[in-house]
Formats: sequence, C-alpha cells, structure tokens
Amino acid sequence: MKEENCIILDFLPTGYSNRRHPEPIAQAVGCKYFSLLEIVPKDDVILKPDQIVYIGEGKREEVKFIKDSISYDTLTNAARSMLEGVLEYIVKQNEVQIIEFFNKASMITPRMHQMQLIPGIGKKHLVDMLNERRKKPFENFKDLSSRVRMFPDPEKAIMRRIMDELKGEQKYYLFVSKAKKR
Repeated sequence: MKEENCIILDFLPTGYSNRRHPEPIAQAVGCKYFSLLEIVPKDDVILKPDQIVYIGEGKREEVKFIKDSISYDTLTNAARSMLEGVLEYIVKQNEVQIIEFFNKASMITPRMHQMQLIPGIGKKHLVDMLNERRKKPFENFKDLSSRVRMFPDPEKAIMRRIMDELKGEQKYYLFVSKAKKR
C-alpha cells in the first residue's frame, strides 16, 4: 500500500529543533491511504502547505526520500490545524472509492457491519443503506444522502472516521494505513 501523492501539511526548513542533525523536513498526508509521512525534500526545494507532491516510484521532482511514517501525535500544531481541510479535499477527490466502500462494505463479525464504524451510522441507518444498495448501487455522496433518510452528510461522517483512525488505536481500520508508534 504505497502512496503515489501526498499533500504537505507543514514544512520545517531547518527541521525539528530537538534533533541533533537538522535537515529540512515536511509532514504530509497521503492522498490514497491517508498515511501520515515525514518527507525530506531535495536540496533547495521549499515545500508549501497544501502543495500536492509526487512520492511514488520513479523520478520525484521535489522529494529526496520519505523518511518515515508517523503518528498523529507527532504532527506539529501547524500540521494538525491543516489536516481537517486537507482531508476534506482528499475525501472529495476520492469520492468514487469511498462510495465503493458503501456499496461493498460487509460484516466484520456476526454482529457488526463495517458501515457501523462510521460515526452516525447505527442499526437503523445500516438497514436503510443495505436496502437502498440492494435496489441500486450508490453513485455519489449526493445520491447516498438523498436515498438514506437522516444521513445528510456522508463526507463529514467519513472525515470523522478518518480522523478517529489517524488519532488512535482503533480495532478496525477502514481507510487509513496504520502508522507505527514511535
């Protein structure tokens, strides 16, 4: 599960103040698996918050290497304040994949469905969603919210779940590539 692109959350041109060998470092979030990453830019490259950067295989224009995956706890205050807006953008960009989740989500255990892990989805919403998707797969966020009563903003619910996954030790991870603890 490798990221192709990421969005810069914070750029520290002189690195972390508590490190012995200062080097420029950026904190970023992956655009597909929501991986939190530490990135070292190429020499003389200045990265800007909200900038989309290619980090996949092959020639990278701005990035020397990906230093590490990081946890939410290690994000700078600036990175944390950027995160919600960036997640909103990524969720909108990944609408097709997220709607695919709603169309294909299944049981985790005999008593729990994957969709019940999304904030705001209880048994009633789950039954409504399963009934609606049997009739016809959901096409987009607007279709989902119009066909499932009292579930007005699927994007916000997904963003809340992604934030919960980024912040802590969840038992189940639906969207986030789990970072290792340091």
